[in-house]
Amino acid sequence: MKEFIAFVIKEGRHITRDKRTMLILFAMPIVQMLLFGFAISTDVRNVRTVVVTSRMSPLTQQKMVELDQSEYFSLADHVHTPAEAEQLIRGQKADMAIVFSPDFDSRQGGIQLITDGADPNMAQQYANYASLVLQNASSSSPISMRLLYNPRMKSSYNFVPGIMGVLLMLICAMMTSISIVKEKERGTMEVLLVSPVRPLMIIIAKAVPYLALAFTVLICILLMSRFVLGVPLAGSLTAIILVSSLYILLALSLGLLISTIAKTQLVALIVSAMILLMPSILLSGMMFPIESMPAVLQWISAVIPPRYYISAMRKLMIMGVSVGNATQEVLVLAGMTLFFLLVALKKFNTRLE
Repeated sequence: MKEFIAFVIKEGRHITRDKRTMLILFAMPIVQMLLFGFAISTDVRNVRTVVVTSRMSPLTQQKMVELDQSEYFSLADHVHTPAEAEQLIRGQKADMAIVFSPDFDSRQGGIQLITDGADPNMAQQYANYASLVLQNASSSSPISMRLLYNPRMKSSYNFVPGIMGVLLMLICAMMTSISIVKEKERGTMEVLLVSPVRPLMIIIAKAVPYLALAFTVLICILLMSRFVLGVPLAGSLTAIILVSSLYILLALSLGLLISTIAKTQLVALIVSAMILLMPSILLSGMMFPIESMPAVLQWISAVIPPRYYISAMRKLMIMGVSVGNATQEVLVLAGMTLFFLLVALKKFNTRLE
């Protein structure tokens, strides 16, 4: 046991002395959280809106005031025909036009929304936000909209669980694989393997410091999401930490598996980036809904671990449900952890080729 603790301390000192590793472990999560929380945002703000109406009735004027007072829209102009509004949009002087029918005041007419469809996603968002503000005022039976869990429609509610899944996977899997491959590349792994400590204990000892660092990063992310980005922790903090612990073990197991395949640090880095980075961002549901993807990509996403962790975190953090509602995700993560761990240990040999 003393030898095992000595190996853990040795690895911990190696990590803390490497400034580049510490920069990756702690600077990357902070920068990613700030970027996705503030800079990379799908929130609708200050949409330049032109109002189209042939005559300014009291009800139309009321709706214009409501639009202008909202944080989503700013009135750019007022014209009399849709053609004029279209010219403003084409000239990049407006993002959306709201056309009130001539008989809108009598509640028999309707409202038409004209948006710039060059970006279909944002055009749909503009229309959704405008409908929310106007609340279908042209109908005799107004329809109100209620948004559960995210009433202000903040994009950080969606991004934070995704950032957690991607960062923990990259930090644990990539750094663990590179650390073990570094020993192979330098030829020091042979010295470790002939030591009194069993090879399995050596691998565990190298993973323990990264496990502790992963928990530190997890706590930093949770604190930033709550107090900097304003994302609530609606569910049980204990459940969030337990599911995250399982996910961290999965990432460490995957890093161990990559280390058994790669011969050099460069190969380990490339494999980690190719297998983990792009699929985790594009196919995990972090950026795009999985249901909207082609069937082939949906099948591929089914084997990507961050997909299930991100889904579980959205349920626990944002929706505030119990861990029982995330049973499917937890079971899949547990199965993947066991699979990666068994395969990695089987491939790990006590003799280096």
